[in-house]
Amino acid sequence: MSTVTHDPGPVGPDLVPPARTTSARRNGAGGRRPGAKVFNGFSHLFLLVWAIMVVYPLIWVVMSALKSDAEVIRQPLSLVPETLRWENFGRAWTEGQLGDFFLNTVLVLAGSVTLTMLFGSMAAYVLARYEFPGNRLIYYMFLSGLTLPIYLAAVPLFKGVYNTGVFFPPLGPNKHLMLILVYAAWSLAFTVFFMHSFFRTLPNAIAEAGLVDGASHTRLFFSVMLPMAKPGLISIGIFNVLGQWNQWYLPTLLMQSVAGEPKNQVIAQGLIDLSVNQGYKSDWSGLFAGVTMAMLPVLIVYIVFQRQVQSGLTAGVGK
Repeated sequence: MSTVTHDPGPVGPDLVPPARTTSARRNGAGGRRPGAKVFNGFSHLFLLVWAIMVVYPLIWVVMSALKSDAEVIRQPLSLVPETLRWENFGRAWTEGQLGDFFLNTVLVLAGSVTLTMLFGSMAAYVLARYEFPGNRLIYYMFLSGLTLPIYLAAVPLFKGVYNTGVFFPPLGPNKHLMLILVYAAWSLAFTVFFMHSFFRTLPNAIAEAGLVDGASHTRLFFSVMLPMAKPGLISIGIFNVLGQWNQWYLPTLLMQSVAGEPKNQVIAQGLIDLSVNQGYKSDWSGLFAGVTMAMLPVLIVYIVFQRQVQSGLTAGVGK
């Protein structure tokens, strides 16, 4: 009878698990340094505190919009209203004329953002893809617009608008025309700066192929290069919408002729008037309701397009 023995196989250094390196033993499990754990913990704590500082005021404004005036004054920091008063939003929309403010703002932004994106992308494309005398000079002139605060240009801007006579005579539907033009000019510097960097990253082979196929420079721009720059266009478009939606200084400076006509004001002017009038009529809940409704479009735009904004920024940097 034969005995079958189990061969454990060769025993040698090949079966011995490799010893952890000295640096791994010194740094702990996974080879991470103790300082990295401390830094990660501090960064997470900082982000948590920052998130609370950003989110809490938003929640406070929304919940204050659902309170009564007495609750706003008696318990200003409370986040739980005794009764949800949804009628505050309707009162702010009708009596506070917030609906007219929204309509005026949407009309102004539709014209100004369209002009900004059209002229800004065209100027950036030419400066980024074509070499001609004065190219860099024109580009640096656009960049200089980023260094000039709008407050320093208040007097010449007001005088220029006054001399054109656009705001002061009653022009009916065109009363916001100059505000649209000023918004577009004000946003043009950053738009050219952003899109210039993006257009330089696009491949030359596609542009050369389009020209070989007989496309004109205009057709090449609108049919080939502009669709390729879609991520950058979405990103800068959202930045322009957010910046122009929250703009209050330019409307207040340039639309003094319609200051006594609330129906002609934009959203920022309307909210300022609501806040000033609180000294004479205590409608704090209506004011918070108006602020909440003014914030909603901005939040919705960013939430819906946040991935496009991130992809546009990373694409422009990564390429």
